[in-house]
Amino acid sequence: MPETPDISGTPRTAQGSEAAAGGPGRSGAATDSGGADASAAHGKTGATIELENLTKQYPGSAAPAVDSVNMEIKAGEIVIFVGPSGCGKSTTLKMINRLIEPTGGRIRIAGEDVTDMDPVKLRRKIGYAIQASGLFPHMTVARNIALVPKMVGWPKSKIAARVEEMLDLVGLDPGEFHGRYPRQLSGGQQQRVGVARALAADPPVLLMDEPFGAVDPITRDHLQDELIRLQRELHKTIVFVTHDFDEAIKLGDRIAVLRERSRIAQFDTPEAILTNPADDFVSGFVGAGAALKRLNLTRVRDVEITEYPTVKIDDPLQDVFDKLRSGSTNEILLLDRRGRPYKWLRRGDLMRAKGSLARAGTLVADTVTRDATLRDALEAVLTDNTGRVAVTGRRGEYEGVVDMETLMNSVHELLEADRLDAIEHQHHLEEVRAHQTHADQEGDGGGARA
Repeated sequence: MPETPDISGTPRTAQGSEAAAGGPGRSGAATDSGGADASAAHGKTGATIELENLTKQYPGSAAPAVDSVNMEIKAGEIVIFVGPSGCGKSTTLKMINRLIEPTGGRIRIAGEDVTDMDPVKLRRKIGYAIQASGLFPHMTVARNIALVPKMVGWPKSKIAARVEEMLDLVGLDPGEFHGRYPRQLSGGQQQRVGVARALAADPPVLLMDEPFGAVDPITRDHLQDELIRLQRELHKTIVFVTHDFDEAIKLGDRIAVLRERSRIAQFDTPEAILTNPADDFVSGFVGAGAALKRLNLTRVRDVEITEYPTVKIDDPLQDVFDKLRSGSTNEILLLDRRGRPYKWLRRGDLMRAKGSLARAGTLVADTVTRDATLRDALEAVLTDNTGRVAVTGRRGEYEGVVDMETLMNSVHELLEADRLDAIEHQHHLEEVRAHQTHADQEGDGGGARA
């Protein structure tokens, strides 16, 4: 299949077109001509981004680093740039806010040509989050978040309120984190503050350059879930660079698979790329196990979340004993003082630990949120080795469990859907071949009569 360097906002397939409008589990891009999602309750929503023949040629280089990229990104959608190292995906991203100046082409945001705008003013209107957060180490969390609102002239009272709001939005307690310095935060907390800073001035566009690449896998999964939750609330236009195709599937409304020099191999929905890759290059990114990768397209909130017996760490020991003995399951979930999953307690644990909750049970190894994917949930179940995973809310509070049976039923449904899709595709190919054969025969026959 030939390369497709010029891509508009129209997906390649009918399946992709339907999903691009915002199917289950995706953020749902706005499509109104005004470049904003009118459904958001407050704040600035996303803006369209148009790249027209965008090019970057470095002095002394024989070939451009980015070669005439054409792309339309809808307001309110998450578009992922994914491709091999050195293909130009980060360069393309940085040209949108002109951290790297293009040598050719145009950039339009919400219909406005920003190519000739003062780049400093432009950057204050675009959020930017990078790997390892990029926080200023000598500034407190509050001062880091307040940086851009202060630069654009917000009053102090509005800035103070915004800092509190943003910390709460990214799941950090304002009272606890307001005065901390970056060195006093974990890697995941730093990235949350980095996202809060990028969103503080309420920009319509957020650029993210491998923002979660420097944290451990479990923290990375939770940060991805947080981004999905934030996007459901804020409806920003997000352009996100990653080298991880699984991350692209999980986060993206659409994915741009890039070749060298940011030439676009395929720009489509995750569903369409998984089921109908454009060529061998794209298939290489999809890799093996496409059906299992589709678990990244379904969220925990889309399946049944069930109740499970719980006790609090401050409950009397006798109550814990009684609940273990009388319950229909052979274990219960111990919650900490904030209602967060802490330990799995089984019958006999308390006896072996001589009645001490401190020594009893097995620590909860992982949890998932409602915005986690079924793949995240499956991995967590296998990690915890309990046959289920606890589902938590915004601040880590317990909300229920998803068990292995529910997850395996979902896997079987996806595999069956893939099997039916394959049969339908095969029938379609046979019809096309039959039609072509008939057309060829009619043509030959006509030639003989002539």
